[in-house]
Amino acid sequence: MSRTVAEVIVNTLEQAGVNRCYGVPGDTLNHVTDAIRRSKIRFIHVRHEEAGGFAAGADSMLTNELAMCAGSCGPGSLHFINGLLESHRNRAPVVLIASQIVRDEIGFDFPQEVDFKAVYSSCSVFCEEIRTPAQAQRKTAMAAQAALAKKGVAVLIVPADVSQAKAPDSPPFTVQRTQPVIRPSDAELDRIADALNKGKRIAVYGGSGCSGAHDLVVALAGKLRAPVAHTSRAKDFLEHANPFDVGMTGVFGSEGGYHTLTSCDTLLLLGCDFAWRQFYPDDATIIQIDIDGAHLGRRHPIGIGAVGDVAATLEALLPRINERTGDEFLNECLAHRRKAAESQEKHATIGKGGAIHPQYLVETVARHAAPDAVFTADGGSPMVWCLRHVPSTGSNRTIISLTHGTMANAMPQALGAKAAYPDRQVIALSGDGGIAMMLGDLLTAIQEKLSIKVCIVDNGSLGFVELEQKVEGLLDAYTDLKNPDFAKVAQDIGFWGKRIEQATDLDAAVQQWLAHPGPALLDVVTDRFELVMPPKIELKQVFGTALYSAKAVLSGRGGDAVELIKGALS
Repeated sequence: MSRTVAEVIVNTLEQAGVNRCYGVPGDTLNHVTDAIRRSKIRFIHVRHEEAGGFAAGADSMLTNELAMCAGSCGPGSLHFINGLLESHRNRAPVVLIASQIVRDEIGFDFPQEVDFKAVYSSCSVFCEEIRTPAQAQRKTAMAAQAALAKKGVAVLIVPADVSQAKAPDSPPFTVQRTQPVIRPSDAELDRIADALNKGKRIAVYGGSGCSGAHDLVVALAGKLRAPVAHTSRAKDFLEHANPFDVGMTGVFGSEGGYHTLTSCDTLLLLGCDFAWRQFYPDDATIIQIDIDGAHLGRRHPIGIGAVGDVAATLEALLPRINERTGDEFLNECLAHRRKAAESQEKHATIGKGGAIHPQYLVETVARHAAPDAVFTADGGSPMVWCLRHVPSTGSNRTIISLTHGTMANAMPQALGAKAAYPDRQVIALSGDGGIAMMLGDLLTAIQEKLSIKVCIVDNGSLGFVELEQKVEGLLDAYTDLKNPDFAKVAQDIGFWGKRIEQATDLDAAVQQWLAHPGPALLDVVTDRFELVMPPKIELKQVFGTALYSAKAVLSGRGGDAVELIKGALS
């Protein structure tokens, strides 16, 4: 029996591993959604396509499988752009079926005509149109292959008349799943080992490429007696069960990681593409190992670069490393780590007058969360509190927007995580600004029976933006948020909802929220003036904040300046 092009596309993606498709149905997509209806792929009907792009990326990141999005022509498939750009920059394999107007009208400024190739080419690993029915199976297989092999978003543009056409017999193009073992040559390994064996103050800096290599990284650190700092992306893979862990560096990190990187004489970068050059050492031998040769030396000059998977490379490198006994540098860095942790813990307590510090909120949530919970967090301060105050257990996961740095990602990504793992606890730490952007997709949790737990860090402002303005010596402007009672809004949608304004009520409410069997939302009013402190405060930041304080006093906002100073000094 002959099949339509839509059926060929769906069947090919199903064979490639797609289990879920996120999208909104529409006219030019009708034959594709009909084919999905008759397949084993679950169609998750989101209320806004951007949420579908976020959700598909989270699904793919957690399962290491291909996820799918599908949208109608024009605005429909265009709406995916921010969610899919986030997923692409997270290296999540996702295929978008961007349906298009019929071919005869393309190029004539027809209603809802959008040049999707021009839009998506810069944020995808594959972006092509299926121009004839004969191309359907081949191009679909190519799109899925590219998404899986290159780890990113692939876009298939499908005109409506093509999707409904009968597909001719074609060669059996299928997707190949490969697991190559890639490591540097013996000569390169010898050179790396020689540099490490000669080092005196050696540090390891691990990135997301260390996924699956935890024990090997710890073994290497043990032989070198080296502290291990990690990027935000590598938190899940390196922080737990690691006696050499000194935390993160960078703006979101702590003084332990910062000191380690800036005071070493030999730095080994493992699967790490950390972008901020000011946090690298000025005068050290830097060795970089990355699976992508284009990443070598692109962030900071390096002495030795080699291409390899971290696990395979360390297996070959470890026998070449001399065992060390001196712990002076390691102990020095661990002391800085303990000091930084103690400083951060000062704010993870009940505030004056029962105020809720966001650190206390997040630590309370983490304390009661399941050991294998999935945490998502909005870009901005919720992301920082999640990274700093949710400890890695080795089985929990954090999904946050780091490279793209978007707002409003947490709740939609939680939808994808819960769809992928319905039996796992999924917690979204949403900002009040972020949740308002995508509020409509709380309805998706109800309609699709996705029992996510949403915690709103409700400080009545775009808090991270406000802090950036103050550090630059500016009066904060246009950052105020006049919020509703989000708990009541959630209740009207069908969520369990509760609002908390006093810290003494928080612990019991968190337990009740997490124990609720369905979708639940906790709206927590937090201290607006809580600061996200970097690991090292620059003089220009001090000057900028002092300038803000002076302007605030002169503008009749002295109370705000006082609260800011109290937060900085506490």
